Amino acid sequence: MARSPDSVPGGLSAFIIARDEERDLPGALASLGGLADEVVVLLAEDSKDLTGDLARQAGARVAVRKFDDYARHKGAALAMATREWALSIDADERVTPELRDEILRVLKSSGPLPAGFGIPFAVHFMGRRLRFGGLGKERHLRLFRRTLGRFTGGALHEGIVVDGPVARLSGLMEHYPYHDLSDYLGKLDRYTTLAARKRFEAGQRFRFWHHLILPVEFLVRVVVRLGILDGGPGLVWAGLAAFHSWLKYVKLGGLEREERRT
Repeated sequence: MARSPDSVPGGLSAFIIARDEERDLPGALASLGGLADEVVVLLAEDSKDLTGDLARQAGARVAVRKFDDYARHKGAALAMATREWALSIDADERVTPELRDEILRVLKSSGPLPAGFGIPFAVHFMGRRLRFGGLGKERHLRLFRRTLGRFTGGALHEGIVVDGPVARLSGLMEHYPYHDLSDYLGKLDRYTTLAARKRFEAGQRFRFWHHLILPVEFLVRVVVRLGILDGGPGLVWAGLAAFHSWLKYVKLGGLEREERRT
């Protein structure tokens, strides 16, 4: 990718991990225009679509690696970056023009800078931005000095930690996690299986009261966290999120039964 004329001192590397993301990746790459000096795409070796070809056509540097878990895979992508600043972005996310301009302005400013920046996220579902139900204040550390950051976590819910202070940006990262209900349900089985395995390996076990998670979480998201104000999409999201939480504990119980049979 050609160097941006507005490049920040030391440059900025954006990196993405991807598997079968030909539908989403072009939008993520386009949103990095005018911001990233280089874009790294680390492709899972079992990816079967045109993700890699589309990334190369957009000027990204593409590598292939066997996927083991999210933290290690993203850590491997980070290791490929070469600029002073690094930005982690997923294929279903978009850097808004406001966020791009803010990053350029802040990183080009004089004076000391922190080790990283937290970025607010706007989650979209069923054609609407969800502002309530626990999603309106979502923020993640995604921009950081490359040599001061690393990934922690594992199979699921990986995160970035940095050696130094973290500041906040106000520009939004747009997130489109699911195209429709079919897309959500298609990912549900994989994500809940990973979550159950992670809990099982951490020593957690299923308890009968976990069955109450589904109705309790739904009510909390809809009433306490005002998800009802997001209309139909908010209610659907609350129901699916509650079902997701319940299902991972049901699968945790399944892992326990398998252990007893062996």
